[in-house]
Amino acid sequence: MAQATDRKIILLLRETRLAELIRRFNTRQQAQFYIEHLGGDFSDYLAEDTQYQQAVMTSETVLRRFGLVHKVDRRYLASFLFGPDDLVVVLGQDGLVANTLKYLDGQPVIGVNPDPRRWDGALLPFRVTELATIIPDVMAGRRKFKAITMARATLNTGAVLYAVNDLFIGPQSHVSARYALTVGGQRERQSSSGIIVSTGLGSTGWLKSIHAGWAATAAALGGKARQEAANTAGDGSFPWDADHLHFYVREPFPSRTTAASLVIGRITGAEVMTITSEMPERGVIFSDGVEMDFLDFNSGVTATIGVAERQGIVVV
Repeated sequence: MAQATDRKIILLLRETRLAELIRRFNTRQQAQFYIEHLGGDFSDYLAEDTQYQQAVMTSETVLRRFGLVHKVDRRYLASFLFGPDDLVVVLGQDGLVANTLKYLDGQPVIGVNPDPRRWDGALLPFRVTELATIIPDVMAGRRKFKAITMARATLNTGAVLYAVNDLFIGPQSHVSARYALTVGGQRERQSSSGIIVSTGLGSTGWLKSIHAGWAATAAALGGKARQEAANTAGDGSFPWDADHLHFYVREPFPSRTTAASLVIGRITGAEVMTITSEMPERGVIFSDGVEMDFLDFNSGVTATIGVAERQGIVVV
């Protein structure tokens, strides 16, 4: 068995649905009454929680053989200070891996699936039972890594936000966003439901659904739109480590003062997209679907969007 070292191992955890319900209703009994009163199956919440807690205990026991283990709940990610040599183990789901990567700077992430019967886990290639083999391999440099391109939004206020999957720029509620968009030497004032800027990793998620609707519409319209759809391969996905981002404008509305021609494209290499808000209030930028962690994007604020200067690193 490998000798334990003083290397710090960060074990990233998340609350289960049961834990969230207990925090909301104070006790398990009250949570159970709420779920069953609405006709839900409370046993599924119990089973998920039991499996996850067992995975946490087993993972922690194994990891302590190899280093100093620090458990961190996802709620404290934004304020946690990672060391440059930290080894990061994320006990799934995929969203927790993505959310963790944007707070790192080159530290490798080991994604572990706590319940393979429940979660598919594209970013969770390992099971708890494999940790005893994976950890010493990573420490000895015997495992391969996969790079993940990230996006970065920088505001003229100095605020910065990274994204592993995608950035959303638009309204906080179901109203129209108004802004001026500049990319690839073109500028256009727009009114829309917002803009999605996606990385390669995110292109199989939110971007995929937007692309499907756009491609079907373009094909139905014929002409130039049909040809553009034909030139866009497959479902719109692209490699995780691609040197570019894709953007789509959601539901652009042409009017006397706004246009709708600059609605799809790439942000490649050193190129950037700039967006200047014309929304008096409730304009936001958030990343990876975490709406609670957002930047205010109201009138006068300009966002510069481009490929991030750093990549996420996952163990494979």
